[in-house]
Amino acid sequence: MRKILVFLFFIIIVCTIVGSVMYVIEGPENGFTSIPRSVYWAVVTITTVGYGDISPNTGLGQFLAMMLMVMGYGVIAVPTGLVVADVANANRRKDSTYKQVNLRLDRSHHHHEDDIVEQDGKDKPPS
Repeated sequence: MRKILVFLFFIIIVCTIVGSVMYVIEGPENGFTSIPRSVYWAVVTITTVGYGDISPNTGLGQFLAMMLMVMGYGVIAVPTGLVVADVANANRRKDSTYKQVNLRLDRSHHHHEDDIVEQDGKDKPPS
């Protein structure tokens, strides 16, 4: 969970920085009328939603948009990888715990059988 929160914090920082830079590059004449609106564009772009209501018109703005779009695939892939790794680790821990419990039960069961054999030998009358 902590890894996901760190990742989301990183995405928020990236969107704020890229949105602010895009505001400076594109400006109000290209639809980037404020920093919050530019950050909105960055969030829409990095999440690969892409409404199309705002789009960069300058070469530099389009290059920055392209970088953000490629980074958007990481927004999908990284959390998926983190969750899969956590599930795999949980399964490994569970398997290890089951093996330890079964080993203890087996040892306990065999020890108990030895006690029964010894008792059976003592209780029998001599032949």
